[in-house]
Amino acid sequence: MPSRTSAPPDRRLPLVVTSDGELLEDLLRLAAAGGIEVEVAADPAAARTRWRPSPLVLVGSDQAQPCLRARLPRRSRLVLVGRFGDVESGWQVAELLGAEHVAVLPAAEPWLVDRFADCGIEGGAPARMVALVGGRGGAGASVLAGGLAVTAARARLRTLLLDADPLGGGLDLVLGWEQLEGLRWPALTAADGRVDAPALVRALPSRGDLVVLSWDRGDLIAVPAEAVAATLDAARRSRDFVVVDLPRQLDDAAVTAVQAADRTFVVVPAELRATAAAARVVAAVAPHCSDLSVIVRGPAPGRLRATEVAKALGLPLAGSLRPEPGLCRGLERGEAPAAGGRGPLAELCQRIVTELTGQPAAGAA
Repeated sequence: MPSRTSAPPDRRLPLVVTSDGELLEDLLRLAAAGGIEVEVAADPAAARTRWRPSPLVLVGSDQAQPCLRARLPRRSRLVLVGRFGDVESGWQVAELLGAEHVAVLPAAEPWLVDRFADCGIEGGAPARMVALVGGRGGAGASVLAGGLAVTAARARLRTLLLDADPLGGGLDLVLGWEQLEGLRWPALTAADGRVDAPALVRALPSRGDLVVLSWDRGDLIAVPAEAVAATLDAARRSRDFVVVDLPRQLDDAAVTAVQAADRTFVVVPAELRATAAAARVVAAVAPHCSDLSVIVRGPAPGRLRATEVAKALGLPLAGSLRPEPGLCRGLERGEAPAAGGRGPLAELCQRIVTELTGQPAAGAA
């Protein structure tokens, strides 16, 4: 069943006013495509308390006259909606109601999906976004990014894993998804302005609640910052959790991504030279971050402690990763990181996802 809810009174969701069962099913389907839940009222009496607070109100053609007789207050973002043949006289009623639009189905379905998607940020919480960058090449940031995305999806969070590093080889390889059909970055480089969030999600490689936007193995191309901004905006509206793998040298597109992140982690091996290299990365990334911290990955050949690495970089320590010998073997076999829910990587990913979302991220069954 598509999204339908009786939300707590402090949460602002779109309101659908109709007692037409078929029309309601259509609108619930369109709301789900827009990544948003709705509240439902069968008549003006049931709608009255939610009429003003709702960010968007859709009145079915069957309830237009009853709403008019109920003398509900005029408001903005009011849409009269019905099927072809049901709303011929709706234009006059819409004007009397103060409706801004008359949406005739099925022709208006894409437009309504966009209106519902617009409420994703206004009416509910936007996606939480985390970015990762390696303190040096081979630090393990891409593997951690993959582990976070897999862990969030295991927690039933609609997740997007976004590869912003054109020289990283492709995050689809990290997940073992290189054979999955779907769009990669080269197909989206012309995007600017608004991206249709449901269409984007449907077009990307996916399994369950996880979708991935990665690079292919073709010619190296530059992704405009506008394309990244439009894609992240779509992700904010349609996903619960977004993970971005950043390049160590920030271009305009990467700066756009890191500026949008709620938290950014720099991943640093517990080595002296890696810490020195990471200091340069931190100097480049920090001006664009509101929340930057370090994750230290073992082993430590020179017995360098994670707290010492964090102190040298002047950053809070977000976590440390113990050696995990089976991880590399699993990646070579096409096994997604943290997929089993056990081990140091999975444990760290579960903690980070819980801290960011408040959603418990369970380990292996």
